[in-house]
Amino acid sequence: MKRAVALAALPLSACATAQMHTEDQLNGVARTCGLSFGDVMQDDSEKRLLFLMRSGPSAEQRACVYQWAHHNHLHLVVINLSNGPAS
Repeated sequence: MKRAVALAALPLSACATAQMHTEDQLNGVARTCGLSFGDVMQDDSEKRLLFLMRSGPSAEQRACVYQWAHHNHLHLVVINLSNGPAS
């Protein structure tokens, strides 16, 4: 009986929907991962994506944000900002 319940619940776990997180939650992730406020964000138009926008984030910072994104059913998009001169 327990096995049947576990098997019935399995497909439901794959259907978890992404949610919009508050600015405080996203800034908490940034702070935990050694980033600045505003480096981690979401957009209402695509809730499933989590953006990491920073100039040269370290591998550890990317991995930290990725783990949080994965845990929250989000796909991480890393945007490496450049401070170089415009051409």
